[in-house]
Amino acid sequence: MKLSVVIPAHNEAGSIGETIKAVTERLDSEAIDHEIIVVDDASTDATAAAVAHLAETNGRVRYLRSPNPRGFGFTVRAGLDVFEGDAVAIVMADGSDDPGDLVSYFRLIEAGYDCAFGSRFIRGAQTRNYPKTKLVLNRIANLIIRLLFGHGYNDTTNAFKAYRREVIETVQPLVSNHFNLTVEIPLKAVVRGHSYAVVPISWTNRATGQSKLQLQEMGSRYLFIVFYVFLERHLSRGDYRRTDLPAQTPRRRWGAGSPAARVHEDLRARGQRQAGD
Repeated sequence: MKLSVVIPAHNEAGSIGETIKAVTERLDSEAIDHEIIVVDDASTDATAAAVAHLAETNGRVRYLRSPNPRGFGFTVRAGLDVFEGDAVAIVMADGSDDPGDLVSYFRLIEAGYDCAFGSRFIRGAQTRNYPKTKLVLNRIANLIIRLLFGHGYNDTTNAFKAYRREVIETVQPLVSNHFNLTVEIPLKAVVRGHSYAVVPISWTNRATGQSKLQLQEMGSRYLFIVFYVFLERHLSRGDYRRTDLPAQTPRRRWGAGSPAARVHEDLRARGQRQAGD
């Protein structure tokens, strides 16, 4: 199974190189076949040059100047249009996502799940230097989503997730142009019948550059997508739901003794053994 890693980037010259190196080193150490697609959202700094330098020595690294208009959603969608793997993960360019969690995602997809979701707010997870205002708004937004959809997952708004290729095909057409794409893909995947697992992940606030998420611009856009998928769930009569699912497909979540928990514990134990060596 081949994993594609889509990294949207806008003026991330200060971090993109280290992000790519960290991802490739970890995936190589686990013998995971992969490609990395850096999608440049009209950067005006040295982002393109930094990626080109790495691509010269690593044929798995690809640079793509987004052909779409500006915007996070447009940029990710450009990467989703061209990835070649059996599964795809969306990873932030700022180094906030832990490559070790990317391995956990891949193992879950490999084990048969359609989607691998992470949570920064369950037992075993870690967050470092999360801005307080953003944290409060994040928890409110995720609470609203949990109440509307009843899926129990508490970190829907995080972009860092992984999906089988057929999930990306199922959730089309994608309509989000901005950061609300982070909500559209997982909610559509769940509503349209795909299985998923949730594991604890680590998140560290960026050390360089500036966040591209403008909270004052995103409120109405998030609400639009949430209610758009909510209405599909309740009014479409299953027109967009997968028809090839078993009669009863469990909604797999994190929990003691669950397959997701076993994968996480196995990876953690493996990491501890490597550290001891």
